Amino acid sequence: MKLSTRGKYGLYAMIFLAQHHGEGPQSLKAIAEVGTPESYLEQLLGSLRRADLVKTVRGAQGGYQLSRPPEDITARDILEAMEGPFSLSDCVGEGDSPCARKENCPARSVWEFLTDKFNGLLDSITLADMIHQNLNQTT
Repeated sequence: MKLSTRGKYGLYAMIFLAQHHGEGPQSLKAIAEVGTPESYLEQLLGSLRRADLVKTVRGAQGGYQLSRPPEDITARDILEAMEGPFSLSDCVGEGDSPCARKENCPARSVWEFLTDKFNGLLDSITLADMIHQNLNQTT
């Protein structure tokens, strides 16, 4: 399992916005300094906006800013906005499972347990934790 570039760049952009929370809107160019091409970043910020994690401010001094405080945005919020819901196996994901053995699978309980634990861990890490490096204190 590996996080995609989309997930990583989305997280980088959100950390940047958290570091500048309260300073007003940040330009696309400033956010792109985290190493993301502006054209790609614009797409990512659109997804984050649709997930109600960022808001846009129009005008000469406009840009992007968090829609709520860094303490109220979790790693799971961000990664699900970028990647979709996380599950270790199709049989425990949302919607219909393509697996014919879903009801009788001896490993399904393991996938459910691990998926729940991983999502719980992502829920316990906020943007505030990330920018203050409080990751050891969240678990």
